[in-house]
Amino acid sequence: MSKIPDIAPFRAKLASLDAQIAEPNFYSDQRRAAEVGREHQRVSSLIEKFEAFNAAYKAIAENEAMITDKSIEKELREMAEDELEELQAQIENLENDVLRAMIPPDPTDSRNSVMEIRGGAGGDEANIFAGDLFRMYSRYAERRGWRVEVMSTSLADTGGYREIIFNMTGEDAYKYLKFESGVHRVQRVPVTETQGRIHTSTATVAVLPEAEEVD
Repeated sequence: MSKIPDIAPFRAKLASLDAQIAEPNFYSDQRRAAEVGREHQRVSSLIEKFEAFNAAYKAIAENEAMITDKSIEKELREMAEDELEELQAQIENLENDVLRAMIPPDPTDSRNSVMEIRGGAGGDEANIFAGDLFRMYSRYAERRGWRVEVMSTSLADTGGYREIIFNMTGEDAYKYLKFESGVHRVQRVPVTETQGRIHTSTATVAVLPEAEEVD
């Protein structure tokens, strides 16, 4: 029934990470300590998800056995049926959680991001849209507790930016921003439009992981 492969290698991996963290000089190399710490958190979370799935999987089997056992009181069998419905509704999500957690992370996910926004098609309104996007990303960074550092700008005469390049510094910044790369489009009545016509404007967003320091 389950598509989940053997979890034993992940338990062995967690034991290995525990042993590394217990080493006397573990924190002397801050970069290695951070990497091991992140991996320990990922594997621990995976095992917790597996335990939740396994408990639900066993409970389903137990309830199915109770429902078919005529020697058990009717009231208890009805309670088992109700619980079985709840567990069956949960089991697929729990299984998917485990399978997703088994996917190895992108090694660049934990890095900071360098972002570039450029006004595209649409003239002045495209530059205004580029400014709107920058403010949107800045507010998102604020909510996540990240720091925004503007590296360079080319201001547009009517507002917004022809181009703006900035750093996003914070936990897993690249992981959450990397899929923002591409052309963004907006359809609206621009503030520069006097006749109320809807315009389509675009802006391009590029997201790159910040380069690691070289020893």
